[in-house]
Amino acid sequence: MSETIIAVERVSKSVTDSTGTLDILRDIDFSLSRKETAAIVGASGSGKSTLLSIIAGLDTPTTGTVRLAGQDLFAIDEDERAALRARQVGFVFQSFQLMGNLTALENVMLPLELAGRRDARKAATEMLGRVGLSQRLGHYPKVLSGGEQQRVALARGFVVQPAVLLADEPTGSLDFATGETVMQLMFDLNREQGTTLVLVTHDRQIAARCERRITIEAGRIVPSGEPGLRAVA
Repeated sequence: MSETIIAVERVSKSVTDSTGTLDILRDIDFSLSRKETAAIVGASGSGKSTLLSIIAGLDTPTTGTVRLAGQDLFAIDEDERAALRARQVGFVFQSFQLMGNLTALENVMLPLELAGRRDARKAATEMLGRVGLSQRLGHYPKVLSGGEQQRVALARGFVVQPAVLLADEPTGSLDFATGETVMQLMFDLNREQGTTLVLVTHDRQIAARCERRITIEAGRIVPSGEPGLRAVA
């Protein structure tokens, strides 16, 4: 039986203001195994990105918890969660989230340096070569195209060989052809490294490439009802 890497256990998230209480997520419960790929889909405002943030331990649930590699994320403090993320999790965002004052190489080296890796430059150089950017190592994000920036972000996410890669609308800022190239690269790297991939997407074709699909409507998981895609119930 495959080892569980992510377990989301009865997670709910509510926020309260002067107008009352808004339930963003309600009783979310599922688990993912190592090397599994899963897409979180749903309309805007359905709670997808909030769920991804809670899985990462960047946001806290109102009730319930998340276990990452067996560790209850909300039984430890933020410093311990940050250390766990550094060891286990890679991120890819729609807006790339590159450091503008760092070159492509320095952006990819950063998580390795934070982890104390002595081979940071070598590993980052090799990973940028893997995503086709060997000639762009010394370039800053402002002179890179959107597709190149997202490939730098992919290299940064995968260079630490994370157990889990979390991607939030990774093609949302790209044109169709560039997005297709980036997604193929993401799935190739995921397969090579045996990473558990969890991505938020509006793109049904991207979702169809994943082994699992988690459909969120009004903060709840619902069956997808579509052939070829296995919903999480």
